[in-house]
Amino acid sequence: MSVLLGRLVGGFEKLRRLRDIMFSGKYLLLTNVGISVSLSGVGDIIEQSYMIASDQQKDWDRIRTHHMSISGLTIGILCHNWYNFLDHRYPGRSLKIVLKKVLIDQVVFSPISITVLFLTLGLLEKSNADAIGREIISKGKLLYAAEWMVWPPAQIINFYILPTRYRVLYDNLISLGYDIYTSHVKHDLEKKML
Repeated sequence: MSVLLGRLVGGFEKLRRLRDIMFSGKYLLLTNVGISVSLSGVGDIIEQSYMIASDQQKDWDRIRTHHMSISGLTIGILCHNWYNFLDHRYPGRSLKIVLKKVLIDQVVFSPISITVLFLTLGLLEKSNADAIGREIISKGKLLYAAEWMVWPPAQIINFYILPTRYRVLYDNLISLGYDIYTSHVKHDLEKKML
């Protein structure tokens, strides 16, 4: 029993050291981008699995998942830098500061991240500028409206409780559900609109 307990404690100690390394200043950007890439792809896989299971799609589109994962690269870099900027510009965790961060995040950063998402995907899909612009306007509105339901309460927790280094991780865990919706709006909604 004591050997098992010793292994368990040793395993937790290794995980703690790994967490400390991954979320250190030296590796934080790489960690945040890796999390964003992975969960953006997972969100698309979940959405496609649903579409396949409900007979709305025949096969898994690997290129689509690849593109959604790459969008996690651009969004991950953006989120990493945004949270660092926001916490540097508005330090503290008072209710006034937290609410200011939430409002700025929704009004300023949300439209930027939605635009970057569609720009990234449009470039990967070799769409022309007009098509990308139309998609940003038509589908971006749907995503932006959904963001107002999800992100303000989530960001209150993020800005009030979590240290900066865990913000992108938390954001991506909440985003997993939102990424499923994003994939649906980007890819499946257009099939229904045709």
